[in-house]
Amino acid sequence: MPSAFRRTVRGMRDLLPDEAEKLRYIEMKTRQVARLHGYREVITPVVEHYELLAAKVGEENRKRMYVFKDFGGRMVALRPEFTASVARLVATKMRSFPKPLRLFSVGSLYRYDEPQFGRYREFWQANYELFGSKMPEADAEILELTDNLMKEIGLRNYFFKIGHVGVLRNILSREGVAENQQNSIMQLLDKKQQDDALNLAKNSGVSQTGLNTLRNLLEIRGNDPNKVIQRIAERVKNYSEAKEAIENLSEIIRLAEASGTDAKLVLDAGFARGLEYYTGMIFEIYVPQMDIALGGGGRYDRLIEVFGGGSIPAVGVAPGIDRLALALEQQGTVLHLGEKRKVLVIPVNRELLGEAFRVSSLLKKHGLPAEVEVMGRSVSKALSEADKRGISHAVILGPREVKEGKVVLRHLNKRRQETVDLSKLTESIT
Repeated sequence: MPSAFRRTVRGMRDLLPDEAEKLRYIEMKTRQVARLHGYREVITPVVEHYELLAAKVGEENRKRMYVFKDFGGRMVALRPEFTASVARLVATKMRSFPKPLRLFSVGSLYRYDEPQFGRYREFWQANYELFGSKMPEADAEILELTDNLMKEIGLRNYFFKIGHVGVLRNILSREGVAENQQNSIMQLLDKKQQDDALNLAKNSGVSQTGLNTLRNLLEIRGNDPNKVIQRIAERVKNYSEAKEAIENLSEIIRLAEASGTDAKLVLDAGFARGLEYYTGMIFEIYVPQMDIALGGGGRYDRLIEVFGGGSIPAVGVAPGIDRLALALEQQGTVLHLGEKRKVLVIPVNRELLGEAFRVSSLLKKHGLPAEVEVMGRSVSKALSEADKRGISHAVILGPREVKEGKVVLRHLNKRRQETVDLSKLTESIT
């Protein structure tokens, strides 16, 4: 057998049943939270035009996209995130829909990253976007929704790292730094390369006063939001728009706390995210057991304009389903993955196979997972294998029992069995 047949493409994974079940469990929770908050699902293509996806994802992400020409010679790419696709939808087919628009997506994404702990080339995310409101209450809603999702899946001790790109961008704009240079500076900050970011700012013409302000801001962080905001406000008091940005962040936090969001907030004045389209509040989700973000989001008010859809402000968040599953595993959380009752119906001979299928069908109609023994094993061998597979109950059909309208019900977990009337079988399986 060729070696290529034995393994997945690097960075891709096979998810075995238990792993797939965990992923789908978290996906189910993201759907529940979407429904409770009024977010309706949209489904966009995995393959999009390269120009669309490359427009505002940032230089680093552009380098990591899976890009190819289709048979028509068009340059296309596998989506590296959801927001560009959903923004395209809002700018075109949903442009005239009443606002606000609350949209939800979930599925697989693709980036050519170096595979490592918690980082894959094919990964799963959920995505929540709120379009149409520029008010701080929209940002607060996204924080509340994210907090509710973390609670719903059972995550513990999580915290939000939060900032506002308007603070740094307004200082750089005031200093005359072009947007493309600002993007490069923010990319360096996202990679924690603060000295390189300051050097680029200096080479971009930022004054010594501006550099001192930036340097001081990059040192401000803490988990007392009010104190951190006061410190930032003091540093930017001579930059009116940067001051407005931090006041906006203060109002968002106040509203989020009023909504019941009780996640620990770590404010960081030098916080940046790799995507270029952010214009306001940004945040990421962390747990102490992992040094990678479990998801993140923020405000982007100009992306719809890039796609020709007019001025439609927006804010959103994208929790990583793979990483949430990994975080739960790191915390030792045992997931309750639904129905634990599983039934195997075993006929003692092939003449009773038809009856076995009838009993199996009856159980399924009552919502009980059931299967018929299809390997031709003896009863003892079938019971032994069922136990290994985590089957909780076995229904054994013999000629005498069938004639009397009865079955033998074996409780594999409890190591006991009983003969019950077929009419009472479903209520006996506990």
